[in-house]
Amino acid sequence: MPSSWLRRRTSAPQMTEPIEALLFDFGGTLDADGVAWKERFYAHYRAEGLDIAPEAFEAAFFAADDPLVGFLPIDTDLSGTVHELTTRLEAELARTGVGIADCARARRVASHFLAEASAAFARNRPTLEALRRRYRLGIVSNFYGNLKAVCHGTGLAPLFSAIVDSHRIGAKKPDPAIFRAALGPLHATPEVALLVGDSLRRDGEGARRIGMGFIWVAPLAAQVFGAPPDHYVVTKLDDLAKILL
Repeated sequence: MPSSWLRRRTSAPQMTEPIEALLFDFGGTLDADGVAWKERFYAHYRAEGLDIAPEAFEAAFFAADDPLVGFLPIDTDLSGTVHELTTRLEAELARTGVGIADCARARRVASHFLAEASAAFARNRPTLEALRRRYRLGIVSNFYGNLKAVCHGTGLAPLFSAIVDSHRIGAKKPDPAIFRAALGPLHATPEVALLVGDSLRRDGEGARRIGMGFIWVAPLAAQVFGAPPDHYVVTKLDDLAKILL
């Protein structure tokens, strides 16, 4: 990718500004290669033999997930978050008649999910460290209120100068307010920043609303639906080194 791509157009088409800051989504971006939590949990439950349609699982997942916003103690780490989510998901599956709550299955699913996330953190850390030497980095996530504790627990927190949790500031992606909350500590404007995320609806649309460039992290299977022509697409986070360094 030519280095000229790293210059964002201002209101005057003939002018450009160099990129100074990078914002990252958390779930599905830093902890996986463009696959959201819901899809990953669904895959793990299918591997456990659960026979449930994607639409039914989606409803159960969000019925378990949504009440966690503001409920989890602020110091809950990723393991505590995932185990609480799987426990609630098992209860929701039982409530809707999809078998009975299985505590052992919940522990296995949580363990597999956390192992994959840990591998992703280890894989992505060298890229993030290299990017940090050139850009100011931040995280922007629709999360439960404990994002900072999660990032500290993973060891990634020192790499980021801003960690913005939607519950803590009262704004969710794609609301421009959440991005402004991250750009402020980075001393950056949207014109000199890029957002890296896995969701076209939350991340891509949010970047568009605030006037910031966007890089879509998506597996090849998801890319068949296509990205808007002004977005660049990578299949994994370490591909960023090829276009940003």
